[in-house]
Amino acid sequence: MPRIVYVHPDQTEQIVDIDDGVSVMRAAIVNGVDGIVGECGGQAMCATCHVFVQTSDIELPEIGEDEEEMLDCTAEARRDNSRLGCQLAGATAFNKIVVHLPESQV
Repeated sequence: MPRIVYVHPDQTEQIVDIDDGVSVMRAAIVNGVDGIVGECGGQAMCATCHVFVQTSDIELPEIGEDEEEMLDCTAEARRDNSRLGCQLAGATAFNKIVVHLPESQV
């Protein structure tokens, strides 16, 4: 079962175990993780599920055109490890992932 560790700006952690295929964004919304909005419902059209992926040994899928474009529109400045949570699905992209949440999404 894939696991997501959400690290809040105050460094507190929230751990969520998910079913295969559930995205970082969807898991946050369903489990009440503050800091993920997901206004577009996971269509890579709003950038309100922006996360900073902690460097690890996992190989994430390449950033697609839509995600690339939206990462330039995030509320908090884009970093090298910025991704949209809606584009990272458990078991497809990772078995365990640690993501840091930005100070704001909007």
